[in-house]
Amino acid sequence: MGLLVMAACSEDKLETQPTDSVSGTTLFSDAKAAMVPLNGLYRSMYTSGWSTTGNTHQCFGISAYNLAAEVMGDDFIMGAQGSGWFWFDAAYNVKGRFNSSAWRSYDLWYAHYTWIANVNYVIAAEETMGGATEDKNYVIGQAYAVRAYSYFMLAQWFSRTYKGHESEPCVPLYTEPTFKTTTGQPRSTVAQVYEQIDKDIEKALTLLKGTTLKNKSHLGYATALGIASRIALVKEDWANAKKYAEEAIAASGCAVGDVAAITGMNSVEYNDVMWGAKIQSDQAGMYASFFAHMDPVVSYAQRAPKQISIYLYQKMGEKDARRAWWNPAENYLQKKFSFSNAATWEGDYIWMRVEEMYFNAAEAACRLGDEATAKKHLTAVMSKRDAGYKCEKSGTALGKLTTDDTGSLLEEILIQKRIELWGEMGRTFDIRRLKQGFKRDSAHGWPSGLLLPGRPTTNPENYMWVLTIPQAEFDGNENMSVDKDQNNTKDE
Repeated sequence: MGLLVMAACSEDKLETQPTDSVSGTTLFSDAKAAMVPLNGLYRSMYTSGWSTTGNTHQCFGISAYNLAAEVMGDDFIMGAQGSGWFWFDAAYNVKGRFNSSAWRSYDLWYAHYTWIANVNYVIAAEETMGGATEDKNYVIGQAYAVRAYSYFMLAQWFSRTYKGHESEPCVPLYTEPTFKTTTGQPRSTVAQVYEQIDKDIEKALTLLKGTTLKNKSHLGYATALGIASRIALVKEDWANAKKYAEEAIAASGCAVGDVAAITGMNSVEYNDVMWGAKIQSDQAGMYASFFAHMDPVVSYAQRAPKQISIYLYQKMGEKDARRAWWNPAENYLQKKFSFSNAATWEGDYIWMRVEEMYFNAAEAACRLGDEATAKKHLTAVMSKRDAGYKCEKSGTALGKLTTDDTGSLLEEILIQKRIELWGEMGRTFDIRRLKQGFKRDSAHGWPSGLLLPGRPTTNPENYMWVLTIPQAEFDGNENMSVDKDQNNTKDE
């Protein structure tokens, strides 16, 4: 059996209900009972110490994974190695560590497959679960959304991007509850995994539509629309990317936030937050937390300062309010993220803001040739950043590298998105789907240890950012072997 099966059978399993003696399927008496393990699952999305056997201070769920994908890119600079956390991600020095259960490959694989294993129990109870229809739809819809999100993230970490690589191997698919007797599955293709992702997110949207969001940590209807928009962008399905993003904006009830009002990026109560986790003081990860690595008042962030690329900073207009998020006098040190209360380690995690949806809709509209709509969505954000902002650009040309300027409208949308969402959602995911290469150089603020000399960062098809599958999966899965199924351990 593979790691997913082991996750379902381990002490970490979030399922708490009895199982049917014949089918082995979890029996949830009603929707309210099913919500209990789901809430436990959501808590694991920001908790450290369970997904690896070591390096837990850089393994604290979704925010850690987004941060890892940020430091691997071109805009988010670690000024020094500090305690070492995230440095190995930034240096592309984790792929060879697949034999360990203390590094990124194991962390990502085990966490997402644990979430999949647990929601499979909830989904299996879809036809028998008791309770009011809206309550059942809310619970089952979330389970489908969690599974779609988990497979989407696994696909982005463990295979090359969708377009042009549909027939390449991706990750194993499990859609039923798993037990000690469950046979480990082989790798499905990229196309097959995305087919399952599409089915799951569509089912989630069908069930969640008309339900009331009970907590911003939950994957409700608007957030599921946001995830659907992200998926469509990766697939280059521009029509659906635009539709889902626009529907997410409308369904969320959120508004573009003023820079002064969202200082610190540390509260799910901001009116632009669609999805995030409220961190109570008794649930704070202390040093094993996002803000410990970001807030300059904490030793981790002091020893490994987080800075914006000078190239990207200079793309902001002189009156752009977002300039307040960084300090040019201190090597462009970030001030965007900070604890809400450093003494108690408090600060909420934000995983989706409505601003992202405006940029997604703008990009998709631009790709579809609807430049008027693209500019409307772009300006909806930029008017709150720079009162005098105007965009007269046109076209969809992009440079071979992310620093090769073309002056197109599409490039402008992507540049403003990079500035707005810096540090938030994993920059390399966009670099990969856009099939651009990148360069790091000292002139833009990069330390010598992260310049990646001789590495093929200018080749958008490289395997540098495709992680290796953890050895533990091969040890427990009779349908996968290292020789046949391990990802390329080299760069190309």
